[in-house]
Amino acid sequence: MRRRLVISYLLLMVLVLIALETPLALILATRETDRVRADRLADATRFASLAGPALRGGSAGPLESELRSYDELYGIGAVVVDRDRGTVVASTSWRAAAGTTVARDAALAGQQVSGPESVWPWLRGPVIVAVPINDGGEVLGAVVTASPSAALRRTVTTWWLLLAGIGMLAVLACVLTAFGLAGWVLRPVTELDAVTHEITKGDRSARVQHHLGPPELRRLVASFNTMADAVSDVMDRQRAFVAHASHQLRNPLTALRLRVEELGPSLTDPEGRTEHRLALEETDRLALVLDGLLTLARAEREENERVTVDAAEVAASRVAAWRPLARHRSVSLGLVTRDAPAYARTVPTAVDQVLDALIDNAVKFSGAGGEVTVTVATCDGGVALEVRDNGPGMTASQLGQATERFWRAPDVQNVDGAGLGLAIAAVLIDASDGRLTMRAAEPRGLVAGLWFPGPDDGPKPPGPDTDPVPQRLPTAVPVAGARQ
Repeated sequence: MRRRLVISYLLLMVLVLIALETPLALILATRETDRVRADRLADATRFASLAGPALRGGSAGPLESELRSYDELYGIGAVVVDRDRGTVVASTSWRAAAGTTVARDAALAGQQVSGPESVWPWLRGPVIVAVPINDGGEVLGAVVTASPSAALRRTVTTWWLLLAGIGMLAVLACVLTAFGLAGWVLRPVTELDAVTHEITKGDRSARVQHHLGPPELRRLVASFNTMADAVSDVMDRQRAFVAHASHQLRNPLTALRLRVEELGPSLTDPEGRTEHRLALEETDRLALVLDGLLTLARAEREENERVTVDAAEVAASRVAAWRPLARHRSVSLGLVTRDAPAYARTVPTAVDQVLDALIDNAVKFSGAGGEVTVTVATCDGGVALEVRDNGPGMTASQLGQATERFWRAPDVQNVDGAGLGLAIAAVLIDASDGRLTMRAAEPRGLVAGLWFPGPDDGPKPPGPDTDPVPQRLPTAVPVAGARQ
């Protein structure tokens, strides 16, 4: 934007310079030409006064020596002709040039002639002057001079170069002034852009300095800061409400479950016992939802605090923790560590919670005889983790909704889970500047890929070509789980 402003200022300045300097350049060329023409007319008039007696007496007299001296001194050719256009006296360097015949005929007609009107640097013709020789009102002949225009062209060129130099200095001053002015005008916009990116990355305390730039932009900055404060306050209140509501609901929910459990021994009807069991399951499900909401609220409150962890060690501990459940469900859970240690810089507990959510989903949906493999490797300046299972997998449309909050695949609505597992994972991955990709495995199953930046916090590398369905993780926007 600064470049466009500078270009607009520069274009305006160039147009003003052209409008001012072009007429001035024409006036200077005409002025210099008029000066030379006036001088040559005076010389030719003097020669005409000397040529009158020579033409009447038939003798050149002193006129020939005058023309020769004039030619030697100034290099200007001159000729005196009679009324019959015959040459009476001519200087040494006199040569007829374009325009001399017309000028001679006009002088013999009683007119003073000089040309051209203006000498331009690219024209090389001489300055021609013709003066009639009069005697008592009778034209006896004419004096014609042809002056070389090289000196005049150099003078005009010098003036034009001087004007061009002044114009270039003006343009340079305009460019320097334009950069300073554009920087002053756009500095609030630049600060606004930088602060917007900082807020997008999670720093909700970033604000723009309100004393920069013109008054209109200062008002815009003040309005932006007010809006950022309001949005930050609303988000804090929303997250606090979710956390407090989830926490406060746990006590009555626990009391409700205890009362429902106490009703069990008093139920003798088989249908009543079935309903009693289903009620207990629903209270357990509601407890899971509240736990998930609490975890999600805590994850969203993270202010991008980063810690360095060994992802290989964390993966080994999580696989060891989930292996008993996997054996209970007849699922093979294995770990492949290609690089150890594999250090990643993430928000606290990000690797732990994300692996818990993915391994839980994989073990839950693989079924008896299924296989789940967790792989850890370093790549692209960070750490890549992959959780692969051979379960039913998901369709392309389901993959697109996999990280929406509370979303569950239509065919697993009756499976235990709150639909918040991948929502929490997505928030933690996004806060860590990481990446989550999910794709169908061959011949069946699902592959969930993770990437976390290394300790140097370099820029995120592009996604691998093998991940056909990348999931874009929004910043500070809650997303939901897939199958959990």
